Amino acid sequence: MRRPGDILLIACYEMGHQPLAVAWPTAFLERAGYAPAVLDVSVEPLDGEKVRRARLVAISVPMHTALRLGVRVAARVRELNPTATLVFYGLYAALNADYLLREVGAAAVLAGEVERELVELVGRCEARAAAPAHRATVLARLEFPAPSRAALPALKKYAHLDRGGSMELVAYVEASRGCKHACRHCPIPPVYGGRFFVVPVDIVMADVRQQVAAGATHVSFGDPDFLNGPGHALAVARALHAELPAVTFDFTAKIEHLLRHRERLVELAALGCLFVVSAAESLDDHVLDVLDKGHTGADVVEALRATRAAGITLRPTWVAFTPWTTLDGYRTWLDFIDVEGLVDAVDPVQYGLRLLIPPGSLLLQHAATRPHLGRLVADAFYYEWTHPDPRMDALQQAISADVASAADRRQDAALTFHRVRALADEAAGLPPRAMPALAPDRHRAPRLTEPWFC
Repeated sequence: MRRPGDILLIACYEMGHQPLAVAWPTAFLERAGYAPAVLDVSVEPLDGEKVRRARLVAISVPMHTALRLGVRVAARVRELNPTATLVFYGLYAALNADYLLREVGAAAVLAGEVERELVELVGRCEARAAAPAHRATVLARLEFPAPSRAALPALKKYAHLDRGGSMELVAYVEASRGCKHACRHCPIPPVYGGRFFVVPVDIVMADVRQQVAAGATHVSFGDPDFLNGPGHALAVARALHAELPAVTFDFTAKIEHLLRHRERLVELAALGCLFVVSAAESLDDHVLDVLDKGHTGADVVEALRATRAAGITLRPTWVAFTPWTTLDGYRTWLDFIDVEGLVDAVDPVQYGLRLLIPPGSLLLQHAATRPHLGRLVADAFYYEWTHPDPRMDALQQAISADVASAADRRQDAALTFHRVRALADEAAGLPPRAMPALAPDRHRAPRLTEPWFC
């Protein structure tokens, strides 16, 4: 297992950024004396020679899209190299472990803080210590090396920062992993159970430094919630600004954290924060209660005020269609996006997003879910559900198709929004509204060019 390429790590999709979920395991393995090869099939073809050379192939599946792609990759690996040990790791590996072990033939399924476990698994393979198929969710603090990125595709192949039409390379780092919250629709709580682990500031900065050297001018903090540890987050942001004052950044944080730590937002803006992504999910308090989001619709409005006052753009993300979303509620949400000037701050793909309920989801335990729940589609890794109002399922399908077509045509977000609103009005039996004139020089909030969130 010590020869170059005996171990192959494959990323399938990490929301448009250079795959940290491969860069970190690579660093751990290299520190242990191994020489893994890497692939990212979201931006490069599956290299048959690398697959045939490998004795162990580990596929990273941190999200639903990655898992669906990963299973296809695994089938191709089996064709090219039937004797290779096959491993899946990541959040969605844990949620779908039974299927991956039984149906896909994985030798191991790992989740949580997986890197040390992966190194130990490689060691057992190296010693030819045969072991039955197993799963492991590891929640133990690690001693992090800096992620190893040298063999990954160049940053230019990934999402860019669109700042006023100027496209800039983006570094992607994590200052913490896991989350202390238990939002019911999120894949993190079933794996991490309310725990999170910070990455030392010097390791975060080492990772930033190597990506800035590769051309990045902006850093995207991919922590599930950057403000889970607000003191640590500020220490990282201060270190970034002190060493690289021209580098800007964005982060993700819950609405409740933006309100609880609103006094820190002004400093974060001064340190270079351009925007914050926050999973607002809905304005409907009933929906938010079922999802256990920890905020209300009124809190979303207040967070918008707080971030604007600090000079930071809020880019809220949404779960547009749930079993509890009403047609009136959906149309009220669209009105809110319009009135609050958020059309350019919401990626159009979100207008058609449908609640995903994977195996292991905490929503499966909630009484509000059961009346709507259908069968498990095991090979697609989700439970079907049906809305009590047939208009809503039909509307979701129509909007999803329309938004996808608009994205292919690179349609202006405002035009897509107007079309979505027209479809919603039509579903409610109302006449379409006149399309407002678009200002050709309107200000557009800074954003990453990759719009997918699941």
